[in-house]
Amino acid sequence: MRTPHGAIGILALGLTGLLLAGCAAAPVAATDLAKGEYPDAVEVSVGDAGGVQVVLREITIQPGAGTGRHCHHGQLVGIVKQGTLTHYAPIYPGGVHEYHAGDAIIEGEGYVHEGRNEGTEPVVLDVTYLIEDGQPLAETDLAHCDAG
Repeated sequence: MRTPHGAIGILALGLTGLLLAGCAAAPVAATDLAKGEYPDAVEVSVGDAGGVQVVLREITIQPGAGTGRHCHHGQLVGIVKQGTLTHYAPIYPGGVHEYHAGDAIIEGEGYVHEGRNEGTEPVVLDVTYLIEDGQPLAETDLAHCDAG
């Protein structure tokens, strides 16, 4: 039986295509960097007609260290990847709350707060900032916060 040369070429091209398809990278890939849970409803709003800056940052706080007292001109959504963050803020009963690995943290606009690592291992946070354009990510001049 004779096979036309064109048929062999098409067969070879088809096999090559199948082999290459198995080696090709996916056209879209996603990697979850961190995941956390937050127990309440979340409403995120940053009102600035001039725009909003969005920054994704990994923050590491060594044992005994802290962020210092500050506020924000917008909102933050974060996840504790490692360690325990002790968060001092007037929004909590008693003014303090601990966030553990796997917890999500939401920080609102204007109020003074501080995060501290009172544990023995580094605290690692993945934080997305939604801040008024042109403002610092963390406002350390407490006169620009709701209550210093």
